[in-house]
Amino acid sequence: MHKCYGPYEKFIKRPLDLVLSGAGLIVLSPVLGITAILVRVKLGSPVLFKQDRPGRDGKVFKLCKFRTMTDARDSEGNLLPDEDRLPAFGRKLRSTSLDELPELINIVKGDMAIVGPRPLLVRYLPRYNEHQARRHEVRPGFTGLAQVHGRNSISWEEKFDWDVKYVDKITFLGDLRILADTVKVVLKRDGISSATSATMEEFMGTEAGIDEKGTDNSK
Repeated sequence: MHKCYGPYEKFIKRPLDLVLSGAGLIVLSPVLGITAILVRVKLGSPVLFKQDRPGRDGKVFKLCKFRTMTDARDSEGNLLPDEDRLPAFGRKLRSTSLDELPELINIVKGDMAIVGPRPLLVRYLPRYNEHQARRHEVRPGFTGLAQVHGRNSISWEEKFDWDVKYVDKITFLGDLRILADTVKVVLKRDGISSATSATMEEFMGTEAGIDEKGTDNSK
C-alpha cells in the first residue's frame, strides 16, 4: 500500500519528470554522443551497461548506464574485482556522473524519477528489513537524499534511512533542494567510493544489533 502523498507527488511529479528528462535528452544529446564514442573507443562494446533493477513495488526494469568497466578476467575465466576492472577513464565517468546520463531514458519510460531512492540490485530485495524495504514505495531516482548525504562513503543503513526519510516526505521544494545539492556533490566529486571499495561493498543484510530503523543497539 502506498503512502498518501500530497498533490505534487500524485499529480505533478511524474509529468514534470517526463518533461524535464525529455528535454534533458535533447539538450544533452551532444554530450551523450561524445561520451558514447569515447566509451566505445576506450572500453569497447557494448557501450551501454544494462542490468535488472527493482523499481516501485519491487517491479524489475532494465537500468541503462554508460559502461565504465572492462571485462578483464583471471586465468579461470572469472571476472576480476571491480577495482581491477575500473580504469582511469571509467573512474572519471563515475566521478562526473556522466555514466548515469542514459538513465534519462528510464525516467522518460516511467521506470524511474529524477529524485528518489537509487535503484539497487535485485538480489538485495530479500535482504531488506521492513523499514528498509519502504524505499520501494516510490519510483527509484536519478539522485536522492542518500546521494547528497555521503553517497558511497556512508553505511548501507545510513543510506536506507535517508531513502525512507525521502519516502516519508516528498515535496517540490525538497526535490529542488536535492537537485541543487546534487550539483554541488558532483562538482566536488564527493563520496564516489566507499572506504574499502572502488564502488560500494555488497549489501548482505542489516547486521545483528541494528534495529529496523537503522539504530545501532549493540553498544
